[in-house]
Amino acid sequence: MAEAGTLHNAFIDELRDMYDAEKQLTKELPKLAKASSNPKLRQAFESHLQETQGQIARLEKVFASLDEKVRGKHCDGITGIIEEGKSIMEEDFNDATMDACLIAAGQRAEHYEMAAYGTLVAWAQAMGHTEPAKLLRQTLDEEKAADKKLSRLAEGGINQGAADAAQSDDEDAEPATVGASKKTPTSKAKSGNRR
Repeated sequence: MAEAGTLHNAFIDELRDMYDAEKQLTKELPKLAKASSNPKLRQAFESHLQETQGQIARLEKVFASLDEKVRGKHCDGITGIIEEGKSIMEEDFNDATMDACLIAAGQRAEHYEMAAYGTLVAWAQAMGHTEPAKLLRQTLDEEKAADKKLSRLAEGGINQGAADAAQSDDEDAEPATVGASKKTPTSKAKSGNRR
């Protein structure tokens, strides 16, 4: 092992942090899937759970390639993001709003992981760790793809469905006006998210 205080030490520390983060996420992704009312969103969380399990195995290969013991180091960052997600799931939102909020929670985790894996790839390349860099790049690409999938779902109707539900609730709460309707046409949702 390299002397204390080197980039190699920081790299191993970050690998252990992400190993723990991925382990934590394997426990939380099923909860996000279960809380989703949109079938496509549920499927996105379920398929990313499978990817996450593969990412854990990939991290184990990285440790092995560096002759390092496989072990995690508690990841405070992902713990905080998971806690925010749990508090969202405890809210009393309508289905469309809950789905939009679950996407936001999922994307917070993806962005955290993209930042961490981007750093790991750069450090691996700088130190000439070709195989670890390749493995970590694969995971980074999966995290970016998962983030894009969540964005497509949000922009493909889930956010609009939540906005339409909010507008409908606001209009229902307005007092009736004599002689004129205060309701205005709402934009149609792009997908079948409306209930």
